[in-house]
Formats: sequence, C-alpha cells, structure tokens
Amino acid sequence: MSAVDLTLAEALDRLAKKDISAVELTEAHLEQMAQHRSLNAYLVETPERALNEARASDERRAKGAAKPLDGIPLGIKDLFCTKGVETTAGSKILEGFVPTYESTVTANLWRDGAVMLGKLNMDEFAMGSSNMTSAYGPVENPWRRPGSNAKLVPGGSSGGSASAVAARMALGATGTDTGGSIRQPAAFCGIVGIKPTYGRCSRWGTIAFASSLDQAGPFARTVKDTAILLRSMSGFDPKDSTSVDMPVPDWAKDCVGNVKGMRIGIPRQYRMDGMPAEIDRVWTQGAQWLRDAGAEIVEIDLPHTKYALPTYYVVAPAECSSNLARYDGVRYGLRAEGASLTELYENSRAEGFGAEVKRRIMIGTYVLSAGYYDAYYLKAQQVRALIARDFTLAFEKCDAILTPTAPSSAFAMGEKMDDPIAMYLNDVFTVPASLAGLPGISVPAGLSDDGLPLGLQILGKPFDESGVFRVAQAIEDAAKFDAKPALLKVA
Repeated sequence: MSAVDLTLAEALDRLAKKDISAVELTEAHLEQMAQHRSLNAYLVETPERALNEARASDERRAKGAAKPLDGIPLGIKDLFCTKGVETTAGSKILEGFVPTYESTVTANLWRDGAVMLGKLNMDEFAMGSSNMTSAYGPVENPWRRPGSNAKLVPGGSSGGSASAVAARMALGATGTDTGGSIRQPAAFCGIVGIKPTYGRCSRWGTIAFASSLDQAGPFARTVKDTAILLRSMSGFDPKDSTSVDMPVPDWAKDCVGNVKGMRIGIPRQYRMDGMPAEIDRVWTQGAQWLRDAGAEIVEIDLPHTKYALPTYYVVAPAECSSNLARYDGVRYGLRAEGASLTELYENSRAEGFGAEVKRRIMIGTYVLSAGYYDAYYLKAQQVRALIARDFTLAFEKCDAILTPTAPSSAFAMGEKMDDPIAMYLNDVFTVPASLAGLPGISVPAGLSDDGLPLGLQILGKPFDESGVFRVAQAIEDAAKFDAKPALLKVA
C-alpha cells in the first residue's frame, strides 16, 4: 500500500512502529500534490516547512517524546491565519497578506505535532457551495462521471480541503462550516467531514464570514480519523468569547459503531418535493443499516425547516456585511488609490471583492438598514430561535438525526452558476443544524446512478459529538465505502 493510501490512524500506527518515518510520509504527500496540481486545491505549498517539521517529528519519536499527531501531514483551509504564510481567504483583497500570528485551531494542531503541507483553496471569504467563487480559480473534484471528462465541483466553501483529502494530497485537512461548508464538500468528494457544536473550536484567528454561525472542523477519509483530528482542534480559548469551556473527550474511543438502543430521528419535513430518487434511496438504506445495528428509527417533526434557507440568507449576509467592512484598502491587502478616502474605499472594495461577496454584502447591508432591520433581520433571528426549538423538542424523542447531506451528487462546473438560488439550495439539508449550532457529520454512504459519491448526515444534540461519532461509525461500517476517485485510478 502506498503511503498516501494510509488512513490517518494507520499512519500513526506505522509511525509508532517505525515502519515509516514522518519524512517519508510527508515526501509521499508532497509528491502527490505535485502530481495533481491541476486540481488547484492548494493556493500555497510549504514543502520546506513540511520537511523541517517532519524531521523534528522523527527526532521526537526517536527520543520517545511523540505527540498525538506527530508526523501527520495536513492541509489548512486558507481561512485560518498562519504565521508567516500568506492567508487570502480566497480573495484578491487579501492578496499578499502574511499574518504575524497563528489561529488557535492551527496552533493546536502544530502543538500536537502535525505537519503543514500548505494552504487550501476555497470559495472567496467562504461564500459559496461550489468552490467556483475563489479569486484564484476553481478547485476540481477528483471524481468524474464514468465515461465523461466533464470537470465536477468539489462543493464549497471548503472545496480545496475536500478535494485534497479525496485525492490523497493530505491525510486530513481543516475546514469551516457556516451553512454546510464542511459537510456538503465531504459528501461531494466521498470523504468524512464534521462540523462540531458551535463553540467547540475557537474562532480566534479564523477570518470571519458570519460570526454566529462559523465553526471549524476536520476532513479525513474515515470517521475515526476525523475524531482524532477534532480532539486536537478543540478546546477552550479565552481569546474567543464564543468558545465553550468544556472537557474535550477522546472521541476516537466512540468510533465503535455500537448504536444498540439508540433512537434515530428521521425528519418528515426533509422529504421534499422533487428529491432525486437516488437521494431518497441512500437515506432509506442508511435508516435500515442503523435498524439492523440495533437502533430504533423514529419519525420526528422539524416544522420550521422550510424557513431555514431564507433565515440563513438574511442572517449570514447581515453578519458578513458587518465583518467585511474592515477590508477597506487602508491597513492591509489590496489598495486601489482614489482622489479621496471614500474613493479609495470604493476602488479597493470594487476591485478586491468578487461578485458573490459583493452580492452578500449588499443583501446584508440592506437587511440591516434602518427601514428594514425589523422586517428582515429581527424577524430572521426570531425564526432562528424557532428552528433551534424544533431541534430541542425533536431530541426529546431521539438521540440523533439521520438525513441526506446534499440534495444531489457533485454537479459539473458552471452548471448552476447563473442561478444564485439554485446554488443556495445546495445547503437545504445542512443549514438548519448550523442555525441551531448543532454538531453534524457527513459520511460517504454509496454512489449515485452516475457513479458519484452520496453522503448521509448525522446530527446530534449540543456537545454530543460522542453520539454523532457512534452513529457515523455504524453507517461507515455498514456502507463499506471503498470507491476511489477516477483521477486516482488513472494515476
């Protein structure tokens, strides 16, 4: 087996047994990155740093002082500030910005011995469901429809992260999820991605899109691998007022797939008109797998589901318009001169921001304006509270919830770009849990009729990542998903 085909857990085991060195593991991934640059998954590659960190890791192991993630090569979404390494959030307005500080999440990973391969491409400022809005070009999904060379999107906004992990260009990667930006790309690329409970991972040093929704989480190829990564990424951070001071469990121990006696909720409102038969089929199959494993399947109600997308697309743009006001061309990033200060602002923002970011800033500014604040933003916050209450009531009847991750498999590049509403509908199954701040994971569960990965989503109670991992492991064990992207078969 090639070093890049190891799971993260297998790699840790091989490293511990000295069957492979961190340098060899890192070199294999750097080689894979060079081989598949056409995917445009990495914006910045850091090979020298990676090899230096790998050598340091091997030295620690030789002394018997190995850390939890020692020698594991990871890719970092370009939303996380990395000291001394360019961080652009996929936007032209931040081109050339090199942070002088490290985000808490990445600092935690380096503390635990992980190796940094580079910074991963993403939708500009995390706004998008396709990875087509990056100022540095779209990311390609390593999957292809059988018999077709049409390039597919990897999902977004963490498309670079999902593509890199699926193409074996990293053992794991960081992502952020605001309305589904970890779970949907994980489903499109046939890998695992988890958004933990809001507050589990610090947001400090992570470039903000919508502060009350953004949450960091990991991508990997197995449920256990994401559990290992999430443990290192999580923890209380006094620098983030939304960080929660709670113990961080060893979630890898929960990846046993024992769901006997658990009640799994199936929300009737998620069976939507026009849902593709293959999505319904994989969902029904997932419920049967859990039933066979000893779980009880119960139907639940989430009555305000139909209001989740409109609510999200008021709240998120409102927060984005506020957060992005700091990018004005004065202190850092792109600066387009003007005859006056106002003109400098206008020129810098007009040149620096892409179309989708401008669209969301304008929507957000509109719903926060004096005449419309009560009609839109305040109303959206009230509906958000009702959506959260729906989940609270549902969890009185069940221990976890099973749904599809996305309403389709990966679509071709450019297929939905002319219709923002069609693009926003990609988040229909993921947004409700984001509004409620709940943990959610996507696990690959099968292939669509055209041979592309389909994911199942498991949602849990607040801070019950343990339960989420248990159910996810049961799905993974039953699905036995071992299909590989077409790009890897060619390679």
